[in-house]
Amino acid sequence: MQRTISVLIAAVLILATIGLVMLFSASMVRGDADFHDTGYFIKKQGIWMLLSLIVAISCTRLDMRWLRIAALPTAGICVLLLILVFVPGIGVKTNGSWRWLQLGPLRLQPSEFAKISIILAFAWWISRRRRYMHTFKRGLLPPLVALGLFAMLLIVEPDFGTTVLVGLVTMGLLYIGGARPRHLLGFAGAGVGALAVLLTHNANRMDRFLAFFHPEENAQGAAWQLINGLIAFASGGAHGTGLGNSIQKYHYLPEAHTDFILPIIGEEFGLVATLVVLILFVVIFICGLRIAGRASDDFGRFTALGITLMITLQAMINLAVVTGCVPTKGIALPFISYGGSSLLVSSAMVGLLVNVAHTALDPKVKTRTALFKDRIRTA
Repeated sequence: MQRTISVLIAAVLILATIGLVMLFSASMVRGDADFHDTGYFIKKQGIWMLLSLIVAISCTRLDMRWLRIAALPTAGICVLLLILVFVPGIGVKTNGSWRWLQLGPLRLQPSEFAKISIILAFAWWISRRRRYMHTFKRGLLPPLVALGLFAMLLIVEPDFGTTVLVGLVTMGLLYIGGARPRHLLGFAGAGVGALAVLLTHNANRMDRFLAFFHPEENAQGAAWQLINGLIAFASGGAHGTGLGNSIQKYHYLPEAHTDFILPIIGEEFGLVATLVVLILFVVIFICGLRIAGRASDDFGRFTALGITLMITLQAMINLAVVTGCVPTKGIALPFISYGGSSLLVSSAMVGLLVNVAHTALDPKVKTRTALFKDRIRTA
């Protein structure tokens, strides 16, 4: 298990290093234009990276028993923070979305912290009620109500990308925990229907959704970002144009330092570098599954599984967005995209994953839990 921990940490550090290098390259043009400082974004991200390192190390040392007790109160605090973003003077509205809290010099995004809080809450519930997870009223209804509350607050911001991500991860946890597929499919269908209604009542998002099916016809409009992202990949070829030589970052690609940083990696370092990033996330996925399978109890098992799914599914959704496989939505690439809250929460998740793995190194711990044992029993 020590080797798994080492490989996991190495993969995360490599991704974070790639992120810093590419952030400097992708943001230097915008930094000079908007802030008269080409290092504006890299300096801020460097500070967040230092804070994230401290948080990650702290999370490796937390007592999991304390974390189990704090799971529900933490979820309650995150619900409060998601509500506070709509309070004038505290919440900050940017690009038509209420997603941030201004706390002195820091700007935090509560939806990022909601990711980890809902994982802990669901892990706590499943670990306590796993014998009832195949029933609707006693096992499945309470977490579905909690998920509905989180989803409602995220949608109102609006943050469709995080809503979909959280929904997929929690549905995965509930399924592996023993919930019946027909119950989950019914709730998922209702969620998709609600998202569809909200989508049709938002002209901008509807334009982006329709542009996904005919991007060439909307290259100067709603599909501008997608088309320029694909041009960046094509321009890079197999080996790229070289560090700093991207053309698309010169305001052709609006979110070159955040959600669409992967196309800049592809343009400057080519298909090889893009595949390296993809492989590193696969490595994290495999390490996470191994840690989850060796956890000493169900709370640790589902915490590790939820973290693994959250990080890797977010990466896969970002990859699907920038390559035009799904409609464009704002979702960061973990450890690489610019964003302090995202980096801080992702690092905390890795710290907790390492914490769960440490239990397997204890000679007193002999338990090996099968990830799908509840699923097999209730099938």
